[in-house]
Amino acid sequence: MAGEPLSLITGARGQLGGHIAEQLRAAGLGVRGLVRPGKDDTFLRDLGVEIAEGDLCNAESVRQAVNGVSVVYNCAARVSDWGAWRQFEQEAAAGTRNLIAACKSAAVQRLLHVSSISVYGHPKLRPGEFITEETPLGQRFWMWDYYPRAKLIAEQAAWEYPSTTVVRPCWIYGPRDQIAMKRLLPGLLQGKVPVIGRGDNLLNILYAGDVAAGAILAANHPDAVGQAYNLCSEGEITQRDLVNTMTDALSLPRVNKRVPYFLALRFALFKETMARLFRSSTPPTITRRAIYLVGRGTHFSSAKARTQLGWKPRTGIEEGVRKTFDWLFSLEENRHLQPKAPVLPATYNR
Repeated sequence: MAGEPLSLITGARGQLGGHIAEQLRAAGLGVRGLVRPGKDDTFLRDLGVEIAEGDLCNAESVRQAVNGVSVVYNCAARVSDWGAWRQFEQEAAAGTRNLIAACKSAAVQRLLHVSSISVYGHPKLRPGEFITEETPLGQRFWMWDYYPRAKLIAEQAAWEYPSTTVVRPCWIYGPRDQIAMKRLLPGLLQGKVPVIGRGDNLLNILYAGDVAAGAILAANHPDAVGQAYNLCSEGEITQRDLVNTMTDALSLPRVNKRVPYFLALRFALFKETMARLFRSSTPPTITRRAIYLVGRGTHFSSAKARTQLGWKPRTGIEEGVRKTFDWLFSLEENRHLQPKAPVLPATYNR
């Protein structure tokens, strides 16, 4: 990779970081991945990614990882709907500030910070109104909903670097999804996943490869410095369409069971309260964020990214779901979960 422009990806083992690494390497570009010691980095090494062992909360390891880099993709974050606030806060605040200091020291040309549409909170919208990049952030956060609070702290810190571009993705799915789809798969196979509400709500859900393409466009666009971009669908698929696509891919009967949205939210709050009272280290079987993710209506605009960056999603939900399930069934931990019919030939072996 000598002489090539070099990009650093924090959170390179994660879903979005891995897809960015794939696309940069496919373009013949040099990539360095910041990976925590002891974590499996086989996938990245096979791509030809240079591995830098370290942690965003370790300032010296971050400084070494950023040395000689022209673009930094900050994808690292605690992606969870459960945990103690101090864990979220430390990774968001200390980790991002360590990265900013390292970027300043190395005179990095561009910092692409991955935020989330969750930083907007829960703004009240008029009928027909969409959330754009100009909508105020941090509105009406829920009690105990630490993920969006931490993402907001990290984004605010990222803006301290003068050459920052921010992307705010929606719900991301695809190979290497360790959160939503990994939880959904066993429930689908066991017939335990209901439709939340009527199921006709339009979703913000995008294949990780499409989000990665938008992040790369934003990181390299000369006019994107100081700009934020929503990378999200604008409601091309309903919740019921998504559930039907997943059951079809698994050769399962379509889901007819329904649970009222607000009842599901109240039940999730009860489960969270019990888990907090008993100081559970593991998340309850259901959380409000999980219900909100699939049960809410979509009100986000990606017009700015489409117009200024020339970005648009390219992966249809059927293709994306099949690739995701193909990867999930390739995992050793899921060998006991067998669909009634093959989803796709095994193309993801890691």
